Amino acid sequence: MLTRIGIATMWVLHFLPQRLLARTGEALGVVLMIFARERRTVVGINLALCFPKLSRSEQRRLRRAHFRAFGRALAETTIAWWSSADRVRLLADIEGKEHIDRANRKGPLILLAPHFVGVEILAIRMSLEADAQSMYSHQKNPVFDRFLMSRRTRFRPIRLASRQDGIKPVIRGLKARLPLFFLPDMDFGPRDAIFIPFFGVVAATIDAVPRLAALTGATVLPITITQKPIGQGYLIRVSHPWENYPTQDVRADTRRMNAFIEECVSESPDQYYWVHKRFKTRPPGEERFY
Repeated sequence: MLTRIGIATMWVLHFLPQRLLARTGEALGVVLMIFARERRTVVGINLALCFPKLSRSEQRRLRRAHFRAFGRALAETTIAWWSSADRVRLLADIEGKEHIDRANRKGPLILLAPHFVGVEILAIRMSLEADAQSMYSHQKNPVFDRFLMSRRTRFRPIRLASRQDGIKPVIRGLKARLPLFFLPDMDFGPRDAIFIPFFGVVAATIDAVPRLAALTGATVLPITITQKPIGQGYLIRVSHPWENYPTQDVRADTRRMNAFIEECVSESPDQYYWVHKRFKTRPPGEERFY
């Protein structure tokens, strides 16, 4: 019941003008920071680990900026979930789409999307452009799980492969020239992960990107989304394809991926998905952070 009420409340928000919606989202983010104590603690720990040179006051300011960006993204995601295709296109501009078109003509394609707060908007906006597939983790709440599935496929029947089903359906899709939209920087535990530094802290990192690229001959294209000033929406930037990737060194290839994400985060540190327990899985014998 509470889930349905929450979804209905979000639905009401999408009718607001974008500038007002963004401001409302920022205020919502501050409220979340105050009352969501566990997530506030997680963000604080992540920032202290990744930006140890910042003073405590600077870390607190960055934490507050993150929650404002997070709340804004949550509010503006309602546009992607319920508004018309035309309004969704206006919400996020795409820069570098020609890289996708060129890579698609060449062969299999992996779109590597770091976890920024606007990533849900990114996925739905890109679904207006072309067919694709993505990996999906089922939500514990069945109502919210069905809701997310319906929203992510509302414009196009995107193939969502469950992580519980393994990687074989994704490989088949890539070989059939169905681009893979892949989020590589979540901690799903030690399975299919290796410990690679992220901002100098070892993190359980999925090594699927270089492995899939090697198996299928896929081109890897980084794609990011960042917030523009209030009322101006988002910028989706598609970068040049990675050259000489993958190599025969999976660890080095995965480290290159993390280094790229670090560069992106350094440009917009408030907009990375810091509410996630990125360093939850520790090497044997190491103390837990959370």
